Amino acid sequence: MMQTIEDAVTAQFNAVAENYRTSSVHAQGEDLAQMLLAAQPGGQEYVLDAGCGAGHATAAFAPHVARVMAYDLSSAMLEQVQLLARERGLLNVETQQGTVDDLPFANGLFDLVISRYSAHHWAKPDAALREFHRVLKPGGRFILSDIIAPFDPLLDTWLQALELLRDPSHVRDHSAAQWLAMLESSGFEASVVFRWQLPLEFGAWVRRINTPALYVETLAALMAGAPAEVRAAYAMQFGEGTQERLLPVRFSIPGALLVGICREDA
Repeated sequence: MMQTIEDAVTAQFNAVAENYRTSSVHAQGEDLAQMLLAAQPGGQEYVLDAGCGAGHATAAFAPHVARVMAYDLSSAMLEQVQLLARERGLLNVETQQGTVDDLPFANGLFDLVISRYSAHHWAKPDAALREFHRVLKPGGRFILSDIIAPFDPLLDTWLQALELLRDPSHVRDHSAAQWLAMLESSGFEASVVFRWQLPLEFGAWVRRINTPALYVETLAALMAGAPAEVRAAYAMQFGEGTQERLLPVRFSIPGALLVGICREDA
């Protein structure tokens, strides 16, 4: 029986959930502080962390709000959230399993919806955004932090290819313009408030998701043969090797932080 994309996401991340709780890429990052700055929490908010993963955004917000609902498709990821909350003494974190495009929450329940490094796995981003709008109070905010695709077709193609080879549950890195359009059509006033380059170490990047050896070799070969424009755009660095087979060591990919404010007339 063939898997759905939700089956693929669940299988992929259930197997490696602990790697994401201990990942420095996910536990750190200037976008976490920027998410809090964009949210401007006053201490009384109820927050939905949609596609929470191992819970690093949940843990960043929990000390500044009343409650956080950590919500994810993967039960193993939710176990990591609970462990992280216990480690940090966070008593206002709850968890629930489910899909982002069909939320089991009442209309207008949340003051904030946040999502970090999850949206590129969503098969139905438009449906998810409409659901976020539904569960937010009028004037509530949705804060999205994710990898974004470049406008340039060459760079876009390469980013999607690398992402999919590394992780078959990848759907798409959307561009900032695509996110803005989807947010606007879903009832949000939207803007990009922060951009950054996410530095990645190749070995840790593929180990974290347990990429099969065949695909690791393919990724290395692709990167070694990448055009000069692609190497420069993604700051690819290579270690020792032959001229025909350079070994990738480090590279970076673009991220953006977007804020959508619920329009009351939508």
